[in-house]
Amino acid sequence: MNKKPIETIMGIIVIFIAASFIYFSYNASDLRVVKGYEITVNFLKVGGLNIGSDVRINGVKVGTVVSQSLDNENYHAVIKLSVASNIKLPKDSTFEVATDGLMGDKFIKVQPGTSLELLKNGDTATNTKDFKTIEDMVGEIIFAVTGGDGNEVIR
Repeated sequence: MNKKPIETIMGIIVIFIAASFIYFSYNASDLRVVKGYEITVNFLKVGGLNIGSDVRINGVKVGTVVSQSLDNENYHAVIKLSVASNIKLPKDSTFEVATDGLMGDKFIKVQPGTSLELLKNGDTATNTKDFKTIEDMVGEIIFAVTGGDGNEVIR
């Protein structure tokens, strides 16, 4: 085989460019787990929320979903969040499962409250809003427009 030096140089350049793209995409996607204090949140529906999903305040990542399980007594989804140590959340903060657009990833949206008492490591947040599916939202719109309360029988 007769290899030319230009082929070797081009191969090295291609590998370098591919490694640069991988490094850039990892940094741009912000996949790092946020380390901090843990909060437990209970939901009736989480709609496909995954471990590693973001916890956000006003669109800014402040935490990560670190585990999820099912409560055997009341069948609620038990979600554990890790929130950055420098973020102090009031006890009356609202936690909601939200989505990025119509088909986007799920994340926990936090609306900070006004209480002077703060959530600490190991606390359970009680103010939650469950995930709404597209069907739930369409149903609410239909019933709002038609003036129904959702209990009518369609004939």
